[in-house]
Amino acid sequence: MNNYDVVIAGCGAAGLYGALNLDPSLKVLVLSKRELTLCNSSLAQGGIAGVYNSPDDSPELHKHDTFIAGGYENDPVSTDVLVNEAKIDIARLIELGCEFDKQPDGDYHRTLEGGHGKHRIFHHKDATGFEIETTLLRNVQKLENVEIWENALMIRVRRTKTGFSFLILKDGKYETCNCHFAVFATGGIGRVYEFTTNSAIATGDGIAMAYRMGAEIKNLSYIQFHPTAFNNRTTRECFLISEAVRGEGAYLKNCKLERFMQNYDKRLELAPRDVVSHSIIFEAKKTGSDEFYLDISHKDPEFVKNRFPMIYKNLLEAGYDMTKEPVPIFPCQHYLMGGIKVDIYARTTIDGLYACGECSCTGVHGNNRLASNSLLEALVFSRRAAGDISQRAKSAPKDFIDYKFTLNEGAEHIPSGLRTEIRHIMQKAYFVMPDIPALAAGYERIIEIKQLLDNGRFKLDRDYVEARSLATVAFIVLGEAYQIAFGSVDIDYESGF
Repeated sequence: MNNYDVVIAGCGAAGLYGALNLDPSLKVLVLSKRELTLCNSSLAQGGIAGVYNSPDDSPELHKHDTFIAGGYENDPVSTDVLVNEAKIDIARLIELGCEFDKQPDGDYHRTLEGGHGKHRIFHHKDATGFEIETTLLRNVQKLENVEIWENALMIRVRRTKTGFSFLILKDGKYETCNCHFAVFATGGIGRVYEFTTNSAIATGDGIAMAYRMGAEIKNLSYIQFHPTAFNNRTTRECFLISEAVRGEGAYLKNCKLERFMQNYDKRLELAPRDVVSHSIIFEAKKTGSDEFYLDISHKDPEFVKNRFPMIYKNLLEAGYDMTKEPVPIFPCQHYLMGGIKVDIYARTTIDGLYACGECSCTGVHGNNRLASNSLLEALVFSRRAAGDISQRAKSAPKDFIDYKFTLNEGAEHIPSGLRTEIRHIMQKAYFVMPDIPALAAGYERIIEIKQLLDNGRFKLDRDYVEARSLATVAFIVLGEAYQIAFGSVDIDYESGF
């Protein structure tokens, strides 16, 4: 039998850092849905925010900026934890071998991003997420108590009297894994949209499964749209142009190549992401054009190339030289502030189930995430979850219950086109600002799709799992938006369950 003390679903920063911080006497399984580094953590360009050996900065100032960006809807207790414990995890990353950029004097270089009042973002060029992800992975792979399953799809999860049972599809075969404690670190929901900066794994699987298990889901409609995604509109996954580019002096320009942020916010290009995205939409309506540009061509070319080597290279391959010309951009789905509701130890409302990273809702982001707080949140709360689990594991049961899953052998594949339809509905009904007529019709259709996938008998494969996850996520998001827009849900809400 595949019995473990802890099963962690997700191989991004939150999942790996949680594994690193668990008591080494615990037997741990980490599930990677696809390739080990295919996750949103790896795509993070800007950096990790935090006050660490910074005499001109303080956790209080970091908290102040976080609250302003989050519309003062941030949870004060969890935000205190985030900003005050940042130094612990930044120091640990350095200890583990993470190479943050340094200045000539040997001190760490800290950059500035939108919404921050101080230079407090630690970074590795413009590929910080990949540096952190690979550093953590190297260290986890050395642990004798941790096993990693690559290309392991979480199909179903059931609570048992001794913990949880997972049905996993690994290398074309179904496996059952049992554990006393479970950690969902499954990332975001970006693939519920037609265009997103998220990786292919971001279909909201952990959120959807936690919801079906009865966990409380909070503020799932709090979705962040990054204002400066490269506007190629030819691929579902949009290349992100980091906020740090604006932090280093880039200008936002409209279809006339004129700066416009002065008409919307005194912070100009360094306003928080939601403000900039809304400003772009307002400016698009004003000009009648969705052509927008990010321009850093006025800065020293060598500085730009050295500071943003990955962005420069990717844009050059797409036909744009950012040192010489403006680059087309437009808002795109980027991040989720809501998710599985957790406390300051990442505990969900289901005993023994924890959630960390983007799939969780700690409350630190309010209604809009401050740039570079996401990697920090993933580390701080996964470490706290690991500490709580390590303590509780001392009195955990010694035995395991092996749940008998139904495999739906001989069942048909899901109807084609469902995921495409879900994405189209979400892109139309709830992009940056809700489209009220599309919201009502879209919500009704999403309920039908969700009922079909919940109640039908289909082959248990990746297509089914992801379609069901996307339908569940869309149902919750549009349900929240519908209540906000109309004050109540006149559609038979219960039928959606």
